[in-house]
Amino acid sequence: MIDAKLVKELRDRTGAGMMDCKKALEEANGDMEQAIEILRKKGIAKAAKKASRETGDGIIAAYVHFNKRIGVLVELNCETDFVARTEDFQELGNKIAMHIAAMSPRWVRREDVPQEVIEKEKEIYRDQLKDSGKPEHVIEKIVEGKLNKFFEENCLYEQKFAFDEDKTVEELIKESIAKIGENIRVSRFVKYTVGE
Repeated sequence: MIDAKLVKELRDRTGAGMMDCKKALEEANGDMEQAIEILRKKGIAKAAKKASRETGDGIIAAYVHFNKRIGVLVELNCETDFVARTEDFQELGNKIAMHIAAMSPRWVRREDVPQEVIEKEKEIYRDQLKDSGKPEHVIEKIVEGKLNKFFEENCLYEQKFAFDEDKTVEELIKESIAKIGENIRVSRFVKYTVGE
């Protein structure tokens, strides 16, 4: 039998529903950390199911750095205006805007990176390796690895979240999808820096 205090603690820590918390704790034999991991995995599965749903509502979140030299606007979409008005959703928008200010992504997703940029990056990586003496198939693997690193550094969804590097921005969004119960996505953003 799982103690109600444990269920409440797990619910407070994760924002998951009471029954989900109870089931996760039962599955984890009362181990809080394992229960959190179970909920995270289930949340990601829930998020994947919701990913195809239309996101026609949302907010424009704004962040201006304390020195007034950096500002960010980000369009964060959800399915309903009800969710768009919730504190959790607005807080997510603010977190993402602050992340963008700190980490300066260039694109939202890797699919948004223009093909000519990808080809140029590949060309640079191949040029760096051409005199390495490595076989072509090894060079291609290295180029793919470097390209993935490029995406991780330049695509918002693939960046480590600035305020919790144990997860990516995409994982942060998926956790919010699981908690809020609607599909959420960043459509676009712009970062302004004085003098740039």
